[in-house]
Amino acid sequence: MSGTTSPKQAATQGIALGFIAGYVDTVGFVALFGLFTAHVTGNFVLIGSELASPSSGVLIKFLAFFTFVLAVALTRLAVLWLERSGKPVLLALYLIEAALLLLFLAFGTLARPVTDAGAPLALLAGAAAAAAMGVQNAGSRLVLQQLVPTTVMTGNVTQLVIDWVDIARGAADEVVRARSSKFFWPIVAFALGAIGGAFAYAWVAFLALALPIAALLWLCVGERQARA
Repeated sequence: MSGTTSPKQAATQGIALGFIAGYVDTVGFVALFGLFTAHVTGNFVLIGSELASPSSGVLIKFLAFFTFVLAVALTRLAVLWLERSGKPVLLALYLIEAALLLLFLAFGTLARPVTDAGAPLALLAGAAAAAAMGVQNAGSRLVLQQLVPTTVMTGNVTQLVIDWVDIARGAADEVVRARSSKFFWPIVAFALGAIGGAFAYAWVAFLALALPIAALLWLCVGERQARA
């Protein structure tokens, strides 16, 4: 594990990772024919749709799904090895995710213009993006359990609405109020990331991924300082 995390650091991590997930998921969706990279639920739906009405986009979605699963499995093994070795787990996961996003940027840029979802470079770009989000998903479960989920917002929004109803009817204690705040900001960050990712891709294409890569490196700096 990464050690004790202060409330301020946990809040920062949740907001930053929520932004990254929304941003990367939107870039993948816009750039790669409706590919969801941050979660598999959307890809289940898209795969079902593609199988019923086949098109050229089914291969990239299948590949992304299996890459996501493989990345989660390998992340689990990596965390176990890092913990046994006494190495900084969270720092390593941030760096791995940043490296995978750099591959997403590189493959995507080389693939431009992306006109064929089945082109090798487009497939590699989608796989790299899905792997990066697989690492973030697994890391949230294995190392950052104190955070709300940062890649899938359905459950977060549901809990937030329930808490807001209880607050509005005067039935909320301090635990509920604190939880409401804890869920609210990653949701906002994810939404802003989704909007930012769409505009950034429209302006600079795959170079837009420099921002989430920089955010992960910034989290690395914070993690090193927290461990010092």
